[in-house]
Amino acid sequence: MTLIDGPKPSAIFMDIMETVVTEPFLEVMPRYFNMSAKDFLAQKDPRSWIEFEHGHITEEQYFASFFSDRRNIDGKGLKEAMRDAYRWLPGMEFLLSSLKEGGFPLYALSNYSNWYRMIDEKLQLSKYLNWDFVSCKTGHRKPDKEAYLVPASVLDLEPGQILFIDDRQVNIDGARDVGLRAQLF
Repeated sequence: MTLIDGPKPSAIFMDIMETVVTEPFLEVMPRYFNMSAKDFLAQKDPRSWIEFEHGHITEEQYFASFFSDRRNIDGKGLKEAMRDAYRWLPGMEFLLSSLKEGGFPLYALSNYSNWYRMIDEKLQLSKYLNWDFVSCKTGHRKPDKEAYLVPASVLDLEPGQILFIDDRQVNIDGARDVGLRAQLF
């Protein structure tokens, strides 16, 4: 049985949230603030997380701009609640281990803030993959074409040499639009 169809890719880019690891954003955050998901989404600042994911604002600035009304939040407590919620999705640690043992270079290509470090501290994904292409480091979020092309350029690879795996069709479409092989998870 082969894990990869077609020619062996020179690199595999993996989305992380809801592809490899559980995504606690819409479950943990509303519960932490004792809100429904609907109320939480209505009250949170719509740009602060995106700016944090891009690496354009610091964690302190993120906490200060978390809600649209700029109320104070316990950022340390929120981070702890998020950290506690990160879990491997079933079978994903085995898959990443198998891919690494098979000689596939693995890279996280994920829209995420520097909180990716909490995921790595807890689950040790860096045993299997490299975190260089997280949006907070590159400044580019999927499905922006640069989110795919910058890592390909850094690795000196043609897009067609890369396999990208993600749980969102819009990101798969973005990857395919620039020539990556892409698989919806």
